[in-house]
Amino acid sequence: MLGQIKIMHEECFTILTPSASLIIIGVPLSFSACGLSLTLRDPKLHFFLCSFWGRLESQPRRSSSCSIAEPGRWGKCLCRKKVGPQKLVCHCLLSLWSRFRERKAWPWKGSRAGFEEHHSPFPKVFSLSWNLPGLCLENSRAMNEKNLELVQQCLKQFYVTEEQLQQIQAGILRDMEKALSRQTDPSPTVQMLPTYVRSTPHGTEQGNFLVLELGASGATLRVLWVTLTGTSGPRKEPISREFTIPPEIMLGTGQQLFDFAASCLVEFLDQLKVGSQHIQLGFNFSFPCHQTGLDRSTLISWTKGFQCSGVEGQDVVQLLREAIQRQGPLLPQGYSIDVVAVVNDTVGTMMSCDPRPQACEIGLVVDTGTNACYMEEARHVGELGEDQGRVCVNVQWGSFGDSGALEPVQTPFDLLLDRESLNPGTQRFEKMVGGLYLGELIRLVLIHLAGQRALFDGATSPALLTHGSVPIEHVMEIEDPSQGRARAQAVLQGLGLNPSSQDCQWVQQVCGAVCARAARLCAAALVAILARVEHNQERSQPGIAVATGGRICEQHPRFSTILQQTVKLLAPDSDVTFVPSEDGRGRGVAVVTAVASRLALHRRQLEETLAPFRLNSQQLKAVQVQMQEAMVRGLRGEASSLPMLPTYVCSTPNGTERGDFLALDLGGTNFRVLLVKVGSKSEGGVKITNQVFSIPESVTQGTGQQLFDHIVDCIVDFQKEHGLVGQILPLGFTFSFPCKQLGLDQGILLNWTKGFKASDCEGQDVVALLRAAIRRRKGVELNVVAIVNDTVGTMMSCGYEDPRCEVGLIVGTGTNACYMEELCNVSSVPGDQGRMCINMEWGAFGDDGLLKELCTPFDINVDKSTINPGKQRFEKLISGMYLGEIVRQVLLQLTHLGVLFGGEVSQRLQTKDIFKTKFLSEIESEGLERRQVRAILGALGLRVNCDDALMVREVCQAVSQRAAGLCGAGVAAVVEKIRENRGLEELNVAVGVDGTLYKLHPHFSEQVKDTVQRLAPRCSVTFLQSEDGSGKGAALVTAVACRLAAGAL
Repeated sequence: MLGQIKIMHEECFTILTPSASLIIIGVPLSFSACGLSLTLRDPKLHFFLCSFWGRLESQPRRSSSCSIAEPGRWGKCLCRKKVGPQKLVCHCLLSLWSRFRERKAWPWKGSRAGFEEHHSPFPKVFSLSWNLPGLCLENSRAMNEKNLELVQQCLKQFYVTEEQLQQIQAGILRDMEKALSRQTDPSPTVQMLPTYVRSTPHGTEQGNFLVLELGASGATLRVLWVTLTGTSGPRKEPISREFTIPPEIMLGTGQQLFDFAASCLVEFLDQLKVGSQHIQLGFNFSFPCHQTGLDRSTLISWTKGFQCSGVEGQDVVQLLREAIQRQGPLLPQGYSIDVVAVVNDTVGTMMSCDPRPQACEIGLVVDTGTNACYMEEARHVGELGEDQGRVCVNVQWGSFGDSGALEPVQTPFDLLLDRESLNPGTQRFEKMVGGLYLGELIRLVLIHLAGQRALFDGATSPALLTHGSVPIEHVMEIEDPSQGRARAQAVLQGLGLNPSSQDCQWVQQVCGAVCARAARLCAAALVAILARVEHNQERSQPGIAVATGGRICEQHPRFSTILQQTVKLLAPDSDVTFVPSEDGRGRGVAVVTAVASRLALHRRQLEETLAPFRLNSQQLKAVQVQMQEAMVRGLRGEASSLPMLPTYVCSTPNGTERGDFLALDLGGTNFRVLLVKVGSKSEGGVKITNQVFSIPESVTQGTGQQLFDHIVDCIVDFQKEHGLVGQILPLGFTFSFPCKQLGLDQGILLNWTKGFKASDCEGQDVVALLRAAIRRRKGVELNVVAIVNDTVGTMMSCGYEDPRCEVGLIVGTGTNACYMEELCNVSSVPGDQGRMCINMEWGAFGDDGLLKELCTPFDINVDKSTINPGKQRFEKLISGMYLGEIVRQVLLQLTHLGVLFGGEVSQRLQTKDIFKTKFLSEIESEGLERRQVRAILGALGLRVNCDDALMVREVCQAVSQRAAGLCGAGVAAVVEKIRENRGLEELNVAVGVDGTLYKLHPHFSEQVKDTVQRLAPRCSVTFLQSEDGSGKGAALVTAVACRLAAGAL
């Protein structure tokens, strides 16, 4: 008997024998023949392998080595050399041959062996030939070689190249993205259906859940009692019972079917005797449906032999609920059943896996049919119309290729199977992968090979010719690595055939080729989903866990291995973990129900917690009215929480101001001196030169004399630096501490804030203190014209750009407002002509109890922890100094409730002021992905998942929206007061604004504008952002004062 091994350069490896069979695969293989074992371990090569009296087994190893071993007394020969794969195999074979030659014997008596190199069309072809005499006749050899060629040609059609797999992957990914965005030109063949499952398990899910399965196993119904104990508790096996559905019910009315299901639930619970309780039920309904909510699913069409009338087009959850209600009197006393979720088996597969070390984000089922699901960003799912959170999407990929995309890899057997199916032209991908069809494909191949006399000596049988006679269970038995040959013989004999040993081997190879193709096609589709998930930038884990389920994945001896190796081939950079599902239809449905219950409870607790922050228009209107009334009382000198302080600024800039001015800006530990040159706008307008000086803590905590001497020293240094020595320039002094002004250049310090405690200053005129320090510094002359509040400076700075600006607003660390009031309304200043800017000091609004109803327990806690409890109540609801701390208080409460961070309260979360207001701006930013939100929170020592990140964002939004609404109500009160003062039907006014919260928060400014528009519809308000209100504004107040003084001469 002659045989030959050919190793063809990176293209094929064949063993040609007189009696051999063929397999076409693209994965590492193990070959054993006549006592020899050959292992090839290079996943990049595609091998055409003919085996002689041997079985083929896939090896999940990845090393580039080749091992040749002979069992028993012949020992082993192992070679590891860094050479090309074809040379490596050749070297191993030569090594074995040399060993045998040295022994002067082959295992078979009388055999001869030799090696030579041939010239051929291939770059390299090596040949090892042997002769085993007396084993077969010449005519038998010719016949077997012909049969081998027929088998080889047939099975070659099932080989799918890497390039074809990549094209399939790209096609599925394109269809997925089209379906997500609801593109219809051309219509995608893949459906992307939202399942409304919003979260993966956290491992904290606990409790008892009832599961009803309908349609998962044909004409049976299963009821399960599933106890979830979380990841820390002992695992409990579910209690289940199956009920056979009578044929008359399967073909009867919908009410009959659902009444039968409800009666099975009642009977199951009656036998279970778990005690009276409220029971949450998950419904596994395995029929084509359109889901419009977690507990809303409309049946599209019946399958699997069901034809119940009055159900198609109806919500099956509602039908089940009505049936349970009809069973009410029969329910055990104290029981109530709430249908929480309707779930398909693919989603159940994804949800059933242990979330440690990470939850599965993809579910894959290969059973009778095939399907997948994964967690997608809700904003990408056009059908939802949402922009936050995630949702599990059911990828109905079985229909991929219905438009012709799979034609390059379809065989005549696929086309014949499709024509003979119940749904020709549809579900093309599923018909090449699903277990319902693989056995039928194999049956068609066997009939074809028998017709060519390559199998069974050309004989067939009535059973072989019968549709469906080769189920997937038999295919998996035939491919069993240890008992497959015997099972093949038994299965074929059961079909009425008389197979030879060679027939059984070739049938095994037919099964292997068809199932290997299915695994590789499934891998290409899975890689498309992996690409989609990896493209998503909001995932919390660097790796991806894929839950696998279904009989093919679980029971086929090689399917999962080929699937995983092909995924690695197509996506070598992906970090993928495959996790076998734990009863996706039972436990998985219970987990979905538990997660939905957890989310519903947490949502309810979150809404209850945040409800006091969500102020409606009526509440904001009340704040506006109350503030207007407080303004009037304050102007009259009556008791009011608004002091309404006159600033003695009687005009805004008109554009004629000219000259050079000095400005001082003292509002913190950094002190600025500015030179402001005011010219015409054609000359460049206002030009500023400034220098920052630090104030040591010893000065801020020392005496007033030390502080003001230090300020004068800084001014002198600035003058020297900029060549101003000897010049006496008008100076405006921005002093950002609470003052009572008695004139434009007189301001009585009421109290220090911001960490200043210089003695002998409170109750004193700060301008007088500054002038005294100037006098102590010999040779220095400064003309202090005005003391300016930073809010007034903001108004004046913007007023230079827009003469309509008559309101100033600060929303930063603190908050305040000023505006131009009619002088006749200011009782503390004589005169009734003209206008004067009023410093409202509105941070104190509500100190008289007006805002008590709007304050939450969190606001009260924050107020108690401040240095001035009971004071500045309006400011503590609005300004950046307090918003972060309010959010921290809310997060702490939600964590105690178990809504956030798994109920674990970190030490840092309990630290006062750890949550900065800048975090609100960052977390609420539109461009900030959730993983960046998690990074911000993670830096605070918080363990955050996707759900936590969303809820923290909601907390930040609620707190900042309330702040913006209250601020807008205050502005509306101011502009309405101006309009009423002037007796106008419509007011056109501008508001100058400064402050980090207003400028840096992504939504605050728009929310303020929207509130003003709603509450003051007769005022057209323009908001202008100030540029250096405290410096430039002080200089412009001084410039306006100089202009007015010059005009009075």
